[in-house]
Amino acid sequence: MDKILILDFGSQVTQLIGRRLRELNVYCEIYPYNKVPALDGTVKGVILSGSPCSVRDANAPQVDVSAFRGRLPLLGICYGAQYLAHTGGGKVEASNSREYGRAMLRTVAPSPLLKGVSPETQVWMSHGDTISTLPKGAQVIASTADVVNAAYQFEGEPTYAVQFHPEVYHTTEGTQMLANFALAICGCKGDWTPDSFIETTVEALRAQIGDEKVILGLSGGVDSTVAGVLLHKAIGAQLTCIFVNNGLLRKNEFTDVLASYKDMGLNVIGADASADFLAALKGVTEPEAKRKAIGRVFVETFDKYAKQIEGARWLAQGTIYPDVIESAGIEGIASKIKSHHNVGGLPKEMNLKVVEPLRMLFKDEVRRVGCALGIPAALINRHPFPGPGLGIRVIGEVTEEKLNVLREADDIFIRALREAGLYDQIWQAGVILLPVKSVGVMGDERTYENPVALRAVVSTDAMTADWFPFPYDFLRNVSNEIIRKVRGVNRVVYDISSKPPATIEWE
Repeated sequence: MDKILILDFGSQVTQLIGRRLRELNVYCEIYPYNKVPALDGTVKGVILSGSPCSVRDANAPQVDVSAFRGRLPLLGICYGAQYLAHTGGGKVEASNSREYGRAMLRTVAPSPLLKGVSPETQVWMSHGDTISTLPKGAQVIASTADVVNAAYQFEGEPTYAVQFHPEVYHTTEGTQMLANFALAICGCKGDWTPDSFIETTVEALRAQIGDEKVILGLSGGVDSTVAGVLLHKAIGAQLTCIFVNNGLLRKNEFTDVLASYKDMGLNVIGADASADFLAALKGVTEPEAKRKAIGRVFVETFDKYAKQIEGARWLAQGTIYPDVIESAGIEGIASKIKSHHNVGGLPKEMNLKVVEPLRMLFKDEVRRVGCALGIPAALINRHPFPGPGLGIRVIGEVTEEKLNVLREADDIFIRALREAGLYDQIWQAGVILLPVKSVGVMGDERTYENPVALRAVVSTDAMTADWFPFPYDFLRNVSNEIIRKVRGVNRVVYDISSKPPATIEWE
């Protein structure tokens, strides 16, 4: 299959380049800049990503572009554009002021990269350096008021560069630019669809797993559900699914999720390990420590059940790309946001190999694949729920008492979303129990209890998110019902922070 190779220099939005290409049905693969794979006939073009680094730094990330420059179409984005200029004999200097935010791009010369793009169009800048002098043989094709060499190309070769980010939403015609590169310049067919993904993945899973048995951890969420149905399509009865009750689930979720899988043909075992998880969390307050404790018991639980399944050699996980990018940066360049319990491999003593059929997909892509597999909409459209569950929505130490309070408040909130017809408009929602107390008045009595925070965001890929603008009446009704019915809560607040700078979860 035709593909575009994306070399990641550590930008937090590198994955958005891939997502935009896949929206065009163009398959792509993302690799660290220092782990370039061997090029074969399927690679039709290369993209160099942005980076938090400066090309002028002594330890700036570098790649030998001679392996593909001139042989394959090449597009440098932000740092990638500055790298091509810097290594090609041009000049990159520190800008007088950091160029960040919206800018108007004006085309100054015709280019295949800008075909069909408006003569003036909005782009998104995010860099501290600027290209002051282009390399020999390069021609400027677009400028902004502050950046003369905002986009350029090399004469006689299909090499292009832009100092802005065409992959982000704020570059209004960025998708057209990427389509020009991938479809017209690189000649990709644009035939990567959910059906083609299923076909190639099923074939790859059969080759990878052979006749060995696989254990999959189901959570009831779309990721693990799609992974389970995909694996079942590939290996059938070789798959055993385990749904672990970690004691950190929502109200009635353990029984409800088990019931939802009954008619799907999956061999599902329900495992109640809630006491083990709560014991491991006793006295633990630091967010990363909680995640690691939950991850450790998760592995221990699977090890226990794996030993009971004769011939089990694989642990399947519903890991998706945002999990991977947030858990580990590019060798110290990209910032680590947080650890995910299902990222990073397994202890050697567990004696299981990991298979992650969705590892390079974004959430919306997972849903498209799920629809193509015929999975019921009720499962496909469920909001994402964090692997550590309510353990990271109880801020501070996790106790059974706090979890029960949170479950009741969360149940009221989610039920209200469904009743108001708002659930499907929201990417993810939940309640956070805060580790402080506030004074309140109920009847004629003074109360001193916990506040809870409501969180609801809209997003397409979890890499960026904005808070949902609820009607005031909805917030008032939810607040009143939670305070009236949930003992231990006397105040409700609504989190109106976007991502970035915040994250979707509080921990």
